Amino acid sequence: MGYRVPNTPSDPPATQAVALAIENATLPRDVKNGFWFNLFLIVTVLFALFSIVFLKSYTAAYFVVAPVLFVYTIFVTSFQLSRVIGAIFFRHSLSTIHGDGSHTTYEPTITFVIPCKNEGPAIRKTVTKCFEADYPQEKLEVIVINDGSTDNTLEVLKSLKPLYSNLVVVDWQVNQGKRHGMVEGFRRAKGDIIVQLDSDSYIEPRTFRELITPFANPKIGAVCAHADPENSDTNLITRMQAAYYFVSFRILKAAESTFMTVFCCSGCSSAYRKSLVLPILDTWLAEKFLGLPVTWGDDRALTNWVLKLNHMTIYSDNVQAYTICPDNLKTFLKQQVRWKKGWFVNSFFASKWVFKKHPFVAITYFFPLILLTLLTPFMAFRALVWGPIIDHSIPVYYVGTPTPHFER
Repeated sequence: MGYRVPNTPSDPPATQAVALAIENATLPRDVKNGFWFNLFLIVTVLFALFSIVFLKSYTAAYFVVAPVLFVYTIFVTSFQLSRVIGAIFFRHSLSTIHGDGSHTTYEPTITFVIPCKNEGPAIRKTVTKCFEADYPQEKLEVIVINDGSTDNTLEVLKSLKPLYSNLVVVDWQVNQGKRHGMVEGFRRAKGDIIVQLDSDSYIEPRTFRELITPFANPKIGAVCAHADPENSDTNLITRMQAAYYFVSFRILKAAESTFMTVFCCSGCSSAYRKSLVLPILDTWLAEKFLGLPVTWGDDRALTNWVLKLNHMTIYSDNVQAYTICPDNLKTFLKQQVRWKKGWFVNSFFASKWVFKKHPFVAITYFFPLILLTLLTPFMAFRALVWGPIIDHSIPVYYVGTPTPHFER
């Protein structure tokens, strides 16, 4: 399967244990892709659901007190468990991509596209890591769009120009936004495969080829790398995000990749087939919601276009990327609000076509995820605020099986 960066010492023991269990999990040999694979997955999930209902029967008395909340707990537990099961099986799908061995000789030209603004402290490392990739240097190109920076970003980029002849710097005096920067880089790109990076992110050079080889299969439109926060040890907020990143990539994206339908190839480290995305750039750039330009969720929107064009999108944990995550609450909340807006808008757009193109994924994952996401805030309010104040019941049965509290 290629080089895989081991867990770093900063990973918590629980995370390492889950990662090891998933890493060592394999499918039965007689399980094939397609109908039988989907049937096997359904049977496994149904068995898991039966186990959950059996265990929940010990707290079934809560059905009398809060039937909606009780059903919700079964639904959310079943859904999350099904994602873990899908993540365990994703290697099977990944292994079917190169059945003819063509990936061993596949070596297309590559262009890194890096929009940036005020990234003076980070941009040098990002650019340097691109040129350190385990790949023929003559086939690498790096395009950096300096999008109206007011710090020393441009000076850093100019100092790198003499070191790398294939470095292209586009300097914009006025900020235009990340999506415009991506479009500029995509149109200037000479490479057959475009690697999209955030300005504070990079791909581990030894794993870079694993990001490119899946494109030997003409059905692959985009590949998402596995990303971890490089600054995970900074404080509690960054440590929490390290766990969040692991779940998002190694479980949720892996589960999506089992069916070759990753709905968001992360903007910090993903690759796209240029011939596929160039024709839709103008449409992607002009996207609007409620009459206003969409300025967030660029990576999710572009990934959805790849899926809409009947190409596959996958995740590979053989490609290791690192990024800088927010280390203070204000920046973190702003980031999460931006990401959620992007998720909401692009999920709305995708709901118009996802069932027609991917009915199994739409029924078992896409629409349940939307329902779960919309219900969770209300259920949390019901359990943590309404219950204790109005019903005088403490929601301790989430972590145990105490005697139900029936007082009103």
